[in-house]
Amino acid sequence: MKYLMYFLKGIIVGIGGIAPGLSGSVMLIILGLYEKVVKSMSTLFKSFKKNIVFLIPLVLGFAVGVLLFSKIVDFMLTNFEFHTRYLFLGLVIGTVPLFYKEVKKRGFNNKYYFLIALGAVIGLFLFSLNRNWFPVVTNPNLLQSVLLGVAVAGSSIIPGVDSAVILSALGLYELYVSSLAQLNISIIVPALLGLIIGAVLISSVMHILIKNFYTITFSVIFGLFLSIIPNVLNSSCAITSVKSFVVALVLVVIGFLVSFYFDDVKGNNEKIKKLFKKRTV
Repeated sequence: MKYLMYFLKGIIVGIGGIAPGLSGSVMLIILGLYEKVVKSMSTLFKSFKKNIVFLIPLVLGFAVGVLLFSKIVDFMLTNFEFHTRYLFLGLVIGTVPLFYKEVKKRGFNNKYYFLIALGAVIGLFLFSLNRNWFPVVTNPNLLQSVLLGVAVAGSSIIPGVDSAVILSALGLYELYVSSLAQLNISIIVPALLGLIIGAVLISSVMHILIKNFYTITFSVIFGLFLSIIPNVLNSSCAITSVKSFVVALVLVVIGFLVSFYFDDVKGNNEKIKKLFKKRTV
């Protein structure tokens, strides 16, 4: 039963990995698995049996979530891009309180606001002001396919770094979604190799940073996360009428509430139960 739960949680993480504005690492934090996953991956060969038994159901669930949800996201962005992006905007805004709590969890003080600001400035420079540094890749070579996997690994492991934004900045997002939706093995196989290599290396770095520089690391990451939020929207999301404004606002609110609910699923479930009990009394 425990491993089935890990598999189901892996599916949720995979959904976060493919959806614009979310990330797999955010879902890991919400599910209370982030530090355990990073430690398991960074010490993979030290306690191989223990780590692999824990990681396999998560990885399988992640793969299922990505493969299933990539088709949905591809369809939604193709046919309802305005609605989809505003919904995802609400989802990612709803994670802001969660990340702020993570940053403040261990010895936070006012000096760390400088690091948050620095992370935000770096993020804006990398992901907003220089969007055209890398052309869109449509026919990748072997190295670009491997790089796709490494980029997915990095954006999945580093909390708050949206896979869609990172891949878009590198010109790889359309390739990512289309190759999964079409099950293009010639791209998926080398990307999977890059994913494994990137996951082990990046998780090792993150494990060291979290262990020795927790607040510094999460302050910079939080700044990067804030800088990425505007990139959820694009030119197709322009507000042209009162109706479109109302629709966008409703979708943002719905997305925010869903995200805020997952911030503390257990606590929010208890609140809902208490509310229903009061009404039935």
